[in-house]
Amino acid sequence: MDIASSPPPFFRRGLRPLTKLMICAVLSLSCLIADGRFGLLVPLRDTLSLLLYPLQWVVNTPSGLIRQGSEFMVKQSELQAENRALREHALILSARLQRHEELAQENRQLRSLHQLAQAREGEARLAEVLYTGRDPFSHKIVIDKGSQDSIESGFPVVDDRGLIGQITRVSPLTSEVTLIIEKNHSVPVMVQRNGLRTVLFGTGNGIELRFVSGSADIRAGDLLVTSGIDGVYPAGLDVARVSSVERHAGNPFSIVRCTPIGAVDSRRFALVLTEKIELPPRPEEAAQTTPAPPAKKGKP
Repeated sequence: MDIASSPPPFFRRGLRPLTKLMICAVLSLSCLIADGRFGLLVPLRDTLSLLLYPLQWVVNTPSGLIRQGSEFMVKQSELQAENRALREHALILSARLQRHEELAQENRQLRSLHQLAQAREGEARLAEVLYTGRDPFSHKIVIDKGSQDSIESGFPVVDDRGLIGQITRVSPLTSEVTLIIEKNHSVPVMVQRNGLRTVLFGTGNGIELRFVSGSADIRAGDLLVTSGIDGVYPAGLDVARVSSVERHAGNPFSIVRCTPIGAVDSRRFALVLTEKIELPPRPEEAAQTTPAPPAKKGKP
């Protein structure tokens, strides 16, 4: 190799590391003094920040998306859990509210029945409805009062509105009540407006008046009360209200449909009227019990 064409050793080796360090230290110190003392590097720093912003955005976007997705999933699960808790709490409050309304209704009914029992001066027994009859085609209920409570067959049963039925079977601890809507169950009633007496019959799903003359003074809205002529039901108990009256030229009787006043199928408590009605003897019975007048003495 030609020695004349080779570079000097200084250019061949370059600067020494110590020299490079000294140059970098001087430049750094100069930049610090220029920026801190005179603020000469502020425009340069702003320009570099503006130029590097797209790169920073590209670098930071994946981590930001991952962080936002993680936060979204956490919030979504928290919202779902909170929503489930709120629904459960709402169901609990709804059940409590329904129970509160039921208790309030029972309390009002018990107060009304208590006032009615006091008005009867002890001739009544408060009873609770245990269950309905076994036959789905009959309209009967069973109450928790029986012969041990001085309950007898034939006693009327009322609620806080009006008559609902009659005791038809008695056991020592329970009694069976036949409701007034039972098919062919009859109740002697009277139209309160004009005193017209008639008989109310159950149809199995409602009540109606039968054998009412087409010219009888009865109209929709009339209140029917017990007439008391049968010796079973006390007079004046609210029974039903006339809902419709149909008269046909070819039929001598009117079709009179009625609506029970008492809640025959939705009450938990009822009142058994234990008053015994003593009717006077019939005329023929009175004639038999009356002593015969003494015979007149004839002339000899």
